[in-house]
Amino acid sequence: MVSLALLICGLMAGLTASSAASPSSLRILDLVCNQTGLNNCKISSCSDMDKVPRVDASTGPEWDSVQIKTSMDRDGLVPIMKVAWRLQADGSIFKIRGSEITVIDEHTNQSVCIQFHYSVGGLETPDQKRWTFSLDVVVEPKHAYSMAVFHLPEPQVGHYRISNRTSVPGCEDQRIKQAQLCQENGSLWDPKITAEFFEGKDLILVGFNSTEYSEKYRVFTQCGSLNPSQWVLKGNRTLLNVTLECDLSQLPQCKILITIQPFFLRCRNNCETAKMLLPYCQNISTPISMTWSRSVNICVGLLLIFGGFLAFALQKATRRGPPITPTSADKQQQEVFQVQKRKRVLIIYSLDHLLYKNIVLKFSAFLATKCGTDVVLDLLDSTRLGVLGSIQWLEWHKEQMESSSDKILILCSRGVRAKWRAMCGGKQVFLREDALSPIGDTLTPSLTLLVPSFIRSASFEKYIVAYFDDICSDEDIPLPFKITVRYKLMKQFEEVFFRILNTEKHEPGRVKQIDGLSEDKYHECPSGRALRDAIEAFREYQLEHPHWFQEELLERSELEEEAATEEYDEQQKMTIADHLTYCVLNSVQMISDKEIQGVVTLNKTNFQPVETPQMYSTVEFYPRTVQSIQLL
Repeated sequence: MVSLALLICGLMAGLTASSAASPSSLRILDLVCNQTGLNNCKISSCSDMDKVPRVDASTGPEWDSVQIKTSMDRDGLVPIMKVAWRLQADGSIFKIRGSEITVIDEHTNQSVCIQFHYSVGGLETPDQKRWTFSLDVVVEPKHAYSMAVFHLPEPQVGHYRISNRTSVPGCEDQRIKQAQLCQENGSLWDPKITAEFFEGKDLILVGFNSTEYSEKYRVFTQCGSLNPSQWVLKGNRTLLNVTLECDLSQLPQCKILITIQPFFLRCRNNCETAKMLLPYCQNISTPISMTWSRSVNICVGLLLIFGGFLAFALQKATRRGPPITPTSADKQQQEVFQVQKRKRVLIIYSLDHLLYKNIVLKFSAFLATKCGTDVVLDLLDSTRLGVLGSIQWLEWHKEQMESSSDKILILCSRGVRAKWRAMCGGKQVFLREDALSPIGDTLTPSLTLLVPSFIRSASFEKYIVAYFDDICSDEDIPLPFKITVRYKLMKQFEEVFFRILNTEKHEPGRVKQIDGLSEDKYHECPSGRALRDAIEAFREYQLEHPHWFQEELLERSELEEEAATEEYDEQQKMTIADHLTYCVLNSVQMISDKEIQGVVTLNKTNFQPVETPQMYSTVEFYPRTVQSIQLL
């Protein structure tokens, strides 16, 4: 019941926020019904009317035009859609008693419906033109609208309705660029970014124009090992300047990306950024004479080295015969590695946040579908875990891992750090997702069981310590785990996978590679793309909510309330959290990514490093209601 109440409150808050952010929601701007020659023209909201036999109904209307433009309203200049239709000039026109038009916003499902009640005295207007009616509807940029028009009364059988669909362009379109809501989204902002280097210093001076509807800006760069950013308040200034550090010595290319993020009244944290690529090589101030002298010296040095090497080679050839070409063993050759045997990995993690939980599921799906790895994850074995209990479940899997070459992967995060400190005498940690999960906190018993084994040097090969560096940091790794190699995901995922395979990536004379697992290629497959999107969503959420982890912490009173909710939800038989889909074939399980929002499917397949599984059967369980959280 509490979860349902939280969901209702979240929905109500979302509707309120949406309403507040969109004062120009779907509505009629002007209603005019005063054409010369119309009899008793009135306008009303839509209501049901009696239908007539088909012979007593008129033929349908015809579309005249649909135009997107702006018009003045109580909110200033607003974007409108002007819908116009005509009456067919035939004998049935005298049977018309009115027209009804319905317009639906496909983005919000809002609709407006208007009825025009009238009759005409002739086939054409007094100035000998077709009878034409129009309606001005206030619309939103980037929304699509469908509309339907028919005459009254309608026939009892069939219909003479006409329909249409129109998409409104974005605020960059010249037809609506001047609208008030577009201006409040930054449509007229021209930043005119300028940038220059400070001579002799690794500093960049960035200047740009401010605009009316954004009071603050964030300026940041991608510059070598540094990613500096600064906030700037507009105040009364129209030209803003900011100084940023930049490590020029570590730039791989002669360009620096400068990004300015505004915060306009409507788009707030989701406003379109302005970017500029700054070339820097030509700005490095070196005197011309010094540059020329240095170039000459380099050329002379290279010639001397080449001449000496050539003389040495000729001398060797004269004394010892033809030169010996180096064998392939003397060179580092890259070799595509073929996975021959399926491996299994047990994943240990903390339920820090709903978005992080989604990352763990997507990561497990990627391991299974792309890498052909059997993944052992508590979320995918909640039934057995509920029967055995956390400790017994972990002990059983730990024994299985220790008796084989399989690995235990520990994903470090903020929750892992906090729970480890709590185990060492710090403040107790209760996370919201642990309280909502039917299996509770499995990390703390995992650490209790695994750490004594981990600190023995003989166990180092069994454990892999890693973290997602886009959303976590090296500081999240507990002290005992820092005595071994720590991997950054997904930058070093290929090395992690070779550890799972119990195979060395680097061997004398060759370097093994696996297609599609590098940082710049892992997201080319569906499961990898879903994983990248999940990581990016959580990264953006962290940027917008700097104190996200503190917001996930529960006090004891909240914990008791969540526990009561969980006890109620356990009575619902066909429920499980976060869209988990179980596919079971015999005793071999494999996860395949079937749905973006946390769907994980278990398959049986003969592994090949491709994306499509060969065969599976599916049993699905649907999710219970949890607190509504906006996924960014």
